[in-house]
Amino acid sequence: MGTPEFARRPLEYLYKNTHHDILAVVTGQDKPSGRGQKLTPTAVKEAALRLDIPVFTPDSLREPGFLDQIRNVGADIFVVVAFRILPEALFTIPHHGSINLHGSLLPKYRGAAPINWAIINGETETGLTAFFLKKKVDTGDIIYQEKIIIGSDETFDELYVRMSHRAGPALEKSLNIIQQGEFKSIPQDNRLATPAPKLSPEDCLIDWGFPAVHVTNFIRGLSSVPGAYTYHKDRKLKILRAGIAGPRDVNDLRPGRIREDKNRLLVEVADGIVELLEVIPEGKGSMSGGDFVRGYRPTRQDILGAKNTKETVRP
Repeated sequence: MGTPEFARRPLEYLYKNTHHDILAVVTGQDKPSGRGQKLTPTAVKEAALRLDIPVFTPDSLREPGFLDQIRNVGADIFVVVAFRILPEALFTIPHHGSINLHGSLLPKYRGAAPINWAIINGETETGLTAFFLKKKVDTGDIIYQEKIIIGSDETFDELYVRMSHRAGPALEKSLNIIQQGEFKSIPQDNRLATPAPKLSPEDCLIDWGFPAVHVTNFIRGLSSVPGAYTYHKDRKLKILRAGIAGPRDVNDLRPGRIREDKNRLLVEVADGIVELLEVIPEGKGSMSGGDFVRGYRPTRQDILGAKNTKETVRP
């Protein structure tokens, strides 16, 4: 059971590289996309059809008819990767239970956006956790964990791809542990739990009033999805990459103010200067910070921040 690209890779891995039989796939319904609003299947459905695996796309996971169909599949275990919250009537069907592969070292970063939040918070490592589903989301007993180091400049997109490639082997190890039968799952320590809630567009507005490390972590943790952004002259400016650019100049800093430079897009923050390396101006394609400076000619009077104000506003 899964929907996005992150779940497609482990599906293909389990199908091609293990002795476990995939009897069916459950995923989201086709959605309109593009200019023509053509109905497009999920990444998981596209892979399942290519591999000739039966696919279910129910409106609701609670529909009696769907639950009967799933019972008739006769699966020993359900495997969930980047999917919806399963009702108890569904995840208790298989006699070996249902397992989820989560993109963090649980109980840290429970929620819909664990990879984003780990980078935003400046973590140096994260990981994958396979656990048995319980009624309360992301709280089940742990079957298997493995650590993954986060690169100092690694973006969400880069870490997402790297973790998705490791998800298949991690699931294979988890399924083998369960199949062997001689193991003891580990209860999570709820006292160590941290949240990783879904990110809305409002959460992605950059606050230049934070230190440079915080600002750059925020940008790379949201790059490119859902995307950190600011406003330049009331037009949205999405930031894909940034770096810490210079020494502190405590006597002359105004968060969000652009520093005049002919070749670099430099912005003042709480404790120094951040260089915006890759940006997407509203209505344009991706470009370097240098190209933005040469094309838009920002001045020292320009303040990046929230729309309809020259000042940075904290969301």
